[in-house]
Amino acid sequence: MQDNLSIRHKIVKTTRDYFDENGFIEVETPILIKPTPEGARDYIVPSRVHKGEFYALPQSPQMFKQILMVSGSDRYMQIAKCFRDEDLRADRQPEFTQIDLEMSFAGVDDVIEVQEGFIKRIMKDIKGVDIETPLPRLSYDEAMERYGSDKPDTRFDIELIKLNDFFSGCDFEVFANTLREGGDIRGICVPGGAAEFSRKKIDKITEEVKHYGAKGLIYIKYDENGISSSIGKFFSEEELLALIEKCEGKKDDIIFIVSGTSKVTYDSLGFLRRRVAGELGLLDDNKYNFLWVVDFPMFEEDEDGRLKAMHHPFTQPKLDELDKLDNDILGLKANAYDIVLNGVELGGGSVRIHDQELQKRMFRVLGLTDEECQEKFGFLIEAFKYGAPPHAGLAYGLDRLVMLLIGEKSIREVIAFPKNAAAECPLCEAPAPADEEALDELGIAVK
Repeated sequence: MQDNLSIRHKIVKTTRDYFDENGFIEVETPILIKPTPEGARDYIVPSRVHKGEFYALPQSPQMFKQILMVSGSDRYMQIAKCFRDEDLRADRQPEFTQIDLEMSFAGVDDVIEVQEGFIKRIMKDIKGVDIETPLPRLSYDEAMERYGSDKPDTRFDIELIKLNDFFSGCDFEVFANTLREGGDIRGICVPGGAAEFSRKKIDKITEEVKHYGAKGLIYIKYDENGISSSIGKFFSEEELLALIEKCEGKKDDIIFIVSGTSKVTYDSLGFLRRRVAGELGLLDDNKYNFLWVVDFPMFEEDEDGRLKAMHHPFTQPKLDELDKLDNDILGLKANAYDIVLNGVELGGGSVRIHDQELQKRMFRVLGLTDEECQEKFGFLIEAFKYGAPPHAGLAYGLDRLVMLLIGEKSIREVIAFPKNAAAECPLCEAPAPADEEALDELGIAVK
């Protein structure tokens, strides 16, 4: 742990040095802010002075750094504490740290150029590794089609194969229903996987992909005993051989297939390709495959079919596609970008909206009334009246970056005094009840 904290210190020092050398000013932004809808739940802090009113802890310094751009701070950077009240996992904590930055008069390429210099410097100073730049770029659509993920791990070559055309007109009811309902059938071919994946292992990963919405997992195994498949009684050996050929499979390979909605097939196989790579020892911790994913959708639908911003409502849509707001809103792309390392999203950002009317329009698309916009974001909209420069930025997850460079499996191993899976501090035993006197001063009663 002492080594981990020492390396974290070096990464933070290199970060500050690099951005200082490139003209960025470090500015601290407030921790007690106004609650705003940004996706995850806010942590709420009651006000003693203004009883019945509350602060929120920031999920990110997003609006403050945009105000800094309006006010004339052309290049801003901060090692920022952020807070989100969400369910925990290995790469999440209630409080976490971002390397946060913003640039005025900048577009996508400007941000990426500066960040690639930063990544190159970090990798050289911390790992002694020279990485080649420019880094590869994938569009969101290409990343999903090839890897089933918007944060693809490209250390190994297993890619998704779309099989809709191959199964068009087939009598197998599962596939026929999927295609009738506008879904997709996709598969992956796992080289040399036939011997590795016993029936017991296949049953185990079948249960795992069900967590991603798949109703089942189909396999076709080709080894010295011939072809065996979970759909063998529905297809002839010639048809299964043709399927293997379609998937560019050969002897000793295994093919896995999922059918369902596009989201289900992407999510299931995106998980599965990395899962099987782990089984086959293809996840080389000495390889550092950085890439950019660009051209994200501007909007997506939540589980209830409501529209929400894929990144956040301050992201600038592609200005030459604004007509899609009226006729193809889910097809509208954003000037947004994520940087990915070995299947983990290290950071993300976008060009920001700097036009007052366009920002209001985005809020209305998301269902906010003019009154709600004024109440929640009035100070930002007001600032845009005075002439906001075009600006863009990005935030890295510092904890994730340290975790990956050290080779740990959880960000808890690179944080001093982390919370556990129940969001509790094992050291000081937070959270804890407040005494009645403190609650009375705040005007709060616990139900």
